[in-house]
Amino acid sequence: MAKLEMRMSAVAVALALSGMASTAAGGGFGIATQSGSGTGNAFAGGAAVADDASVAWSNPAAMTALPSGKQVTISGHILLPSFKFTNTGSTGAFAAPGTGEGGDGGGLHVVPNMFYTMDINPQLRFGFAVNVPFGLATEYDSGWRGRLTGIESEIKTVNLNPSLAYKVNDVFSIGGGVSLQKIEAKLSAFTGSAALGDLTLDADDIGFGINVGVLGQVTPRTRVGFTYRSTISYDLEGSATYSGPSGGLFNAQVRADLKVPDSASWSVLTIVDPKWEVMADLTYTGWSSVKRLDVIRTTATAGPSPAGGAAGSPLTSLQFNWKDTWRVGVGANYKLDDQTKLRFGLAFDPTPTNDIDRTPRLPDEDRTWVAFGVQYKPSKQGTLEVGYVHEFIKDAKINAGTANPAAGRLIGTFENKADILSVQYSHRF
Repeated sequence: MAKLEMRMSAVAVALALSGMASTAAGGGFGIATQSGSGTGNAFAGGAAVADDASVAWSNPAAMTALPSGKQVTISGHILLPSFKFTNTGSTGAFAAPGTGEGGDGGGLHVVPNMFYTMDINPQLRFGFAVNVPFGLATEYDSGWRGRLTGIESEIKTVNLNPSLAYKVNDVFSIGGGVSLQKIEAKLSAFTGSAALGDLTLDADDIGFGINVGVLGQVTPRTRVGFTYRSTISYDLEGSATYSGPSGGLFNAQVRADLKVPDSASWSVLTIVDPKWEVMADLTYTGWSSVKRLDVIRTTATAGPSPAGGAAGSPLTSLQFNWKDTWRVGVGANYKLDDQTKLRFGLAFDPTPTNDIDRTPRLPDEDRTWVAFGVQYKPSKQGTLEVGYVHEFIKDAKINAGTANPAAGRLIGTFENKADILSVQYSHRF
């Protein structure tokens, strides 16, 4: 029974990770890297900056600050996170070394984005964003010490976001849009039984949200922006399957309801002189809405409780107790000449997790971004951007267990870091 409870806890973790999404390479597992131009400034001032069509995502109202006409922006981001575990006193089943400490749970990932903006009339603009706002990918050695808490965790999202912006007057603009977002998740963990093998969850869902923004040209040299993204509610559905020879008896369909947090960002951009411009932002994410996840069976499972149960019966619950976060960023641009601009940025991105409830599937901690980039204009219509970020991530303490306290605890520390390289090209028509 204890082993069955352990694998049911793994299902809860998998479903939780498949649904939580925020505003990888950011706090929680939001992918903050959404444009090559923003990467070089650590995304400081994102709601006030209007460099290219990526504003269709960052603040739709800022589309009115772009030059008239049509603009396409295509960007690609290489993310290289690193998560390395060190044991500091694990107990019970986690005390056995297995094949080691799991290796590096990170790896190289490529994230694409595409944005488009166009004029409808002199006051009205249309924009469309196709991007990957949320994601997670960690994978440890199959026999590692913490395999009961997770082996592979992969989450992919695709977001489609049409939007409109209206220029009320020379000072004030408003904008808004709708997001259609699909999440796919594949996560696995060892059940603790060779007969049952690994438990793998495949789950997906589509959610909808809204975003609104305002932009104010308060002086000829200073622009302020505000943008808000709503919560997104998911009704996650998927299958829990086992790889072992006896695992088929316990295969089941499961579901879980989850409402992810909203976010808001305040930004400012100031042109200091013909060479320098500076920007800053403050971004709030309401992670405290993520407290608990209840996992429900949608098909009956053979066998006695807790492994078995009728459709509609609870499988397990998982506590998160995440907290709200405030991200702060500052940046500057230096115009080297008419074709070249240098970018700099610094940001602090706190984690919503805590030392009690943190899981190896997401060993997140506070991040400090140090960024720089280069903008080059090869023609009047084209702009090339290259940006780089190194994230200094605080070591993450882990004290994780399963639903069965007798199984022991995984106790240790993750040494984390991340590097991001972005390349972007924008073209005006």
